[in-house]
Amino acid sequence: MRRTFIITSVFLSCLGRSYSQGIILPAQTNGPAVIAYYGGRPTMIDSFATNDLSQIIFSFCHLKGDRLSVSRLPDTLLIRKMVAIKSKNPNLKVILSLGGWGGCPSCSEVFSTAKGRRKFARSVNHLTKYFGTDGLDLDWEYPALANVPGYPYRSEDRANFSALVKKIRKKMGKSFQLSFAAGGYTEYIRHSIDWIQTMKYVDIVNLMTYDLVGGDDTVTGHHTSLYSTPSQLESTDHAIKLLDSIGVPRKKIAIGVAFYARIYQVTDTLNDGLYQPGKFYRGVSYKDYGKIFSEDSGYRFYWDSVALAPYKYNPAKKLFATYDDSSSIALKTKYAIDNGLYGIMFWQLADDSFTNGLLDVITATNKQYFKKP
Repeated sequence: MRRTFIITSVFLSCLGRSYSQGIILPAQTNGPAVIAYYGGRPTMIDSFATNDLSQIIFSFCHLKGDRLSVSRLPDTLLIRKMVAIKSKNPNLKVILSLGGWGGCPSCSEVFSTAKGRRKFARSVNHLTKYFGTDGLDLDWEYPALANVPGYPYRSEDRANFSALVKKIRKKMGKSFQLSFAAGGYTEYIRHSIDWIQTMKYVDIVNLMTYDLVGGDDTVTGHHTSLYSTPSQLESTDHAIKLLDSIGVPRKKIAIGVAFYARIYQVTDTLNDGLYQPGKFYRGVSYKDYGKIFSEDSGYRFYWDSVALAPYKYNPAKKLFATYDDSSSIALKTKYAIDNGLYGIMFWQLADDSFTNGLLDVITATNKQYFKKP
């Protein structure tokens, strides 16, 4: 996920508009939905608390010509294993996902024609029936915006995306779960999607409110903060307010949390590495936090009381780490409850610990704060 880091402080008002909706959303009776992307091994998935999930999203399918394709045997085995989980969790929705970062270089071309969109919708129908899955998540990163260097994009992507979801909805019907992964940053929200047209046909927006400071940014910051600060506009709350201002229904939005850290190499020790010049160094899965950020690792813990986000800094090595932890994820889950959002989404389940993980925090927070209507 690549974008420009913005240093400012602007808040947008909510206009309170809503769309006419032809889709009936499920009632939230057990708290916000819990949506997991999963791209790990088939043999590992049974080690997680999948009974606590509302949706699990296979990551990723790709395009083969103009068709949705699953071309690897391990992927087929994983999807079948996901569907089998429904015998223990009958309310679980199993969703196929197209793309991911760098995963759809031909999206702009294929979806630029009515023929391409029609053939793609047919292939979605075929794979859905073949695997017995429940829906599709479009993870096209990103319509009408520069993405992976060298990958094509065009201004018409915005309208073509709307035409694509309309075609899929017409082909698959109202009971089919249709979602898309949306960038959680200002430029995407303002330019990538025709929200008025798109939201007529989509059940859920999986809002990627992580990687808000990306791999090509040259200034550090919180990559998954809950609130904006005087030095960083991009945040979960900012994205929700911006979507409010253009009329996207909150009950169709799932906010994203990160089960991983991003580490940056900074050039000096000012401000404990926060909002300093630097470059991306590496990512770290939550399951490896104990090893990478151990007490003797040289990292010191900090909490930003404005952003409501943790960070760590190693002054000897000049390494700055931005991430979600149990405290920030509990706050985001409560935010979803308090603001009437559809749910919590995270990337990804394979990064979690098998025991005492971040999924457990989401589940416990739902139980603690959600009051049944």
